[in-house]
Amino acid sequence: MRRLLALALLPLAACAPAPPDQLDAPGLALRGEAENPLVVGHRLMDAGEHELALEAFTRAAAEQGLNGDTLSALGSANLKLGRLGQAERLLREAVEADPAFSEAWNNLGVILMETGEFGEAAEVFRRAYATDNGQSDAIRDNLRLALAKAENASYSDDNDNSDFRLIERGAGDYLLRSQ
Repeated sequence: MRRLLALALLPLAACAPAPPDQLDAPGLALRGEAENPLVVGHRLMDAGEHELALEAFTRAAAEQGLNGDTLSALGSANLKLGRLGQAERLLREAVEADPAFSEAWNNLGVILMETGEFGEAAEVFRRAYATDNGQSDAIRDNLRLALAKAENASYSDDNDNSDFRLIERGAGDYLLRSQ
């Protein structure tokens, strides 16, 4: 009889609450709604968890489709991960899908600055500033920096011809060679 009573009470022991000094992980809320993966991804980006954010943004793209928001989010995560080629492609698609999305324009400008495309970056920042109606100080500062770099790009030390020399190949025919 004792054995039968012990077997009958065994399933109830599993339902007993955990002692107060032990932590108990909650189960799944099967009737609850999941948080928007785009919101989760932005929170992860703020926390510096860019790889996890990329996964959340990918889930958002699967649920919501490839729209300006999801493309921009995917591009921004790739930018933070240093994947500039992927980020540029995604952000170009984002601004094509939503031409009024100033954050996507700004992030595309950041990529262009990183890759040394200062002239195009300045144009992209102008577009970002215009779509934002001049409300963002960060976009304005990025535009100023891009304009300064674009102006000075042709006069910088990187572009001077000090590493090159002229070599005469014949009568009045010169060849420009690097040293």
